[in-house]
Amino acid sequence: QVQLIESGGGLVQAGGSLRVSCVASGRTSSSYATAWFRQTPGEGGREFVAGISWSGVHTYYADRVKGRFTISRDNAKNTVHLQMNSLKPEDTAVYLCAAGSATPSSVLLHPDDLDSWGQGTLVTVSS
Repeated sequence: QVQLIESGGGLVQAGGSLRVSCVASGRTSSSYATAWFRQTPGEGGREFVAGISWSGVHTYYADRVKGRFTISRDNAKNTVHLQMNSLKPEDTAVYLCAAGSATPSSVLLHPDDLDSWGQGTLVTVSS
């Protein structure tokens, strides 16, 4: 397993941009895929946002963020970023980073496949 810490959340106006980051520590020498989920305050479910393979070549996005969000990774720094543009009030949520062991080309989409989770960082988009 790896340990994950998110950062970069904050308050932004609708139409603005924000980048959240996830730094991993622990067993970072092993191949693992990383994904971002979000959880709306007051609700229990976790919504998949974006995922990226260990190689960084393969990515997958939820329809709601496709074309607005970009996931990337820098394995030399054990960091995954989520660049969020054209933010909407409905993007307001706690953004959680998650990781799971995978082949270098695999993207993990389901929470059950991800065994390491960060505490989350709050993104608030005002209208």
